Amino acid sequence: MPELYVGLMSGTSLDGVDAALVDFEQRAPWRPLATHSVPYPPHLRADALALNAPGHDELDRAALFANAHAELCASAVHALLARTPHERAAVAAIGCHGQTVRHRPDRGYTLQLVNGALLAERTGMRVVCDFRSRDVAAGGHGAPLVPAFHAAAFGAPGTHRVIVNLGGMANLTDLSHGATPTGFDTGPANVLLDLWAETHLGAPIDRDGAWAASGSVDDGLLAQMLAEPYFAMAPPKSTGRERFNREWLARHAPERFAPADVQATLAELTAVTVANAIERHCPAAIEILLCGGGSQNAELARRLGARLRGRALANTGALGLEPRWVEATAFAWLAREALAARPGNVPLVTGARGPRVLGAVYPA
Repeated sequence: MPELYVGLMSGTSLDGVDAALVDFEQRAPWRPLATHSVPYPPHLRADALALNAPGHDELDRAALFANAHAELCASAVHALLARTPHERAAVAAIGCHGQTVRHRPDRGYTLQLVNGALLAERTGMRVVCDFRSRDVAAGGHGAPLVPAFHAAAFGAPGTHRVIVNLGGMANLTDLSHGATPTGFDTGPANVLLDLWAETHLGAPIDRDGAWAASGSVDDGLLAQMLAEPYFAMAPPKSTGRERFNREWLARHAPERFAPADVQATLAELTAVTVANAIERHCPAAIEILLCGGGSQNAELARRLGARLRGRALANTGALGLEPRWVEATAFAWLAREALAARPGNVPLVTGARGPRVLGAVYPA
């Protein structure tokens, strides 16, 4: 019998909602049966960005955004199921990440907005959401949460591999045979690249890294950026737009440089910080697998490969799960773990006091 779950992911890049229908009766790494994406309308993306910082009437704006996000998620679920012969009654649950607007584990909270009750109403399906809060309540960072899934999906006897997720932020999972997976956020991946592209190209992304490839890295600017204290911090650690944002970029006075050179330097910043994290914390790894939207950035992948000479570099598609759909599949898996009352966090990764069952459940 199929064991069907829907995973919904909307990440720090704020490009929209990715939806995946997954049958966990399949053998790992659980290639989705169907996928669908719904982009954020410009006004909704702007609302999410505005909520990343203090502002007027935040409670009302946050509640309205959570409602709008739930409606967008419901439309993604309906479109997803329309691509398959499966009825909604056959799906055990929706695992919905929600949209992160504040991540402050240092202050005891992390906030991923979605109205889970409204999503359950609009779909007629059970919803599991708010995955990160329980880990934070147990003293953890609530992030990254994907290492447990990475271990289940991509762990292999005798192979020491690292999974690198290049979303708005970059995080890695160290999968060493026989050891508990470890992982942490390494720093920015797409978030600064996208901000700079939006400012100078009027486009939300630098497609394939073509603009970055046209510029040259400024070593002085790179060294200045690498002095950011976060990069030297020891795990467990996590980060987000609270630290790496337009203001952070402005502090480095990028207007002194040719815009394409800044983009090249930002791409190199991501490559260097990811590679340094692997060298420092996963030195014995022989295989690096990329996932997330940044894995489709050819220039970023090229720069990372140049920094990781001697290690095999590919993406998770080589194992059967396309890199774009890893996180949506992960949150389908986390919903499954929640309903089975199995812990979804890895305390060694997040710093929580122990394993915890993650997520709040809204019945159908």
